[in-house]
Amino acid sequence: MRLNHLSYAILLTALPTASLFAAGLDRSGQSISAFLQPGNYAEAGISVLDPTVEGKATHSLGGEDLSDMGDDYYFPSAAIKVQASDKISLGLLYDQPFGADATYGIDSGVFNQGSESTNVKVRTNNLTALIGYQPTENWNFYAGPVWQTVKADIQLRGEAYSLLSGYNINVEEEDAYGWLAGFAYSIPEIALKAAVTYRSEIKHKAKAVETTTLASLNPAYSFLSFKESNVDATTPQSVNVDLQTGIAANTLVFANLRWVHWDQFAVKPALLAQASTLAKGKAQNLIDYSDDQYSITTGISRKFNDKWAGTAAVGYDSGAGNPVTTLGPTEGYWSVGLGGQYSPAENYFIQAGVKYFWLGDATAQTGSTPVAEFEDNHALGYGLKIGYRF
Repeated sequence: MRLNHLSYAILLTALPTASLFAAGLDRSGQSISAFLQPGNYAEAGISVLDPTVEGKATHSLGGEDLSDMGDDYYFPSAAIKVQASDKISLGLLYDQPFGADATYGIDSGVFNQGSESTNVKVRTNNLTALIGYQPTENWNFYAGPVWQTVKADIQLRGEAYSLLSGYNINVEEEDAYGWLAGFAYSIPEIALKAAVTYRSEIKHKAKAVETTTLASLNPAYSFLSFKESNVDATTPQSVNVDLQTGIAANTLVFANLRWVHWDQFAVKPALLAQASTLAKGKAQNLIDYSDDQYSITTGISRKFNDKWAGTAAVGYDSGAGNPVTTLGPTEGYWSVGLGGQYSPAENYFIQAGVKYFWLGDATAQTGSTPVAEFEDNHALGYGLKIGYRF
């Protein structure tokens, strides 16, 4: 049951919408599957998510219905892998591993102030360089540095934030470095492959500009109206485990397990801490999570003929703790997905996939105060990928 090129492509790049909506700020799933392809290989893809995240304010804030606050978003990915010799391989991978996109509607004043509403945009970019050593046909040991950038633009508006309504923070794009290491084991005769990859945390110290409207409420608070500062944020360490095996001719089953260390993750801008202490008697974090994320995606891939193949998958994500921040009020998900692959020639293919997410219910809070409940929400993800062997 030795895998041919098409069978490798079915599994290792299957269902490009695999990790569109995950716990915390997690987005791409940080796969290195392209690096584990045989021979020389390149790919490029794009994924799109259309979420619907609606809720209801708590009774203390009027109990009003809240319209969809989840913005559509897309992110690209790309990779190239070169087999430099029988024992050495090189790779370069690009993705956008973490992010957030949300805009609350102009509803009842809970998350808006006049014509302005609570809004968040967080962007990251990752470039991973890899070198692999294959002492035998079965083993592959790999490691390399990771370059990462992060930037953010967030504004808080509405009764949910009390005196903090009117707070803004703009975090300038800043880069930092981390690393990854892992190994893979394969038995080509039975189409078996297993890979374990560890990614380190990456510590950022970014320049930020914070502003509040406290001074307009009380001139005595003018010292809390504007601040330039450094914001510390550490994107989390993670472990990915990828498994596959053939179960019949032209048929593979696979699973991806992922752990992300979100526990105790927090972003604590200086001006927000001072202002929230004044307004609420306790420093408030901009973003924080209380639990680690655990997720699994498992499925089956089938080659129908030399040109067509398909994939079906189911997924589960634990979330990163509940209650959650108002900037991303969901708690994990269940998902199902379908993907198809067309190979006009043996050396290249086109993939497309769609995935439906049942998003977990969550209580949104500011500081330690619950302000809204978000229930019965969903999302739809789409993906497109092109792979080429050279």
